[in-house]
Amino acid sequence: MSEANNTIRIKLVKSVICTPEKHKVMVRTLGLRRVNQVVERPDSPGFRGIVKKIPHLLELVD
Repeated sequence: MSEANNTIRIKLVKSVICTPEKHKVMVRTLGLRRVNQVVERPDSPGFRGIVKKIPHLLELVD
């Protein structure tokens, strides 16, 4: 996690195939489209909550 600009880096580590529609929507909300893609998002409670809901699909990258 970057402390200077308060962002978190999120990586999609598993495919969303055969996951509930809610999980697919959450992954798309984060801006992730492909496995192993990494995105940077603000370190806010909203984004942290999404990551906490689907930890089996996502990983926080340092």
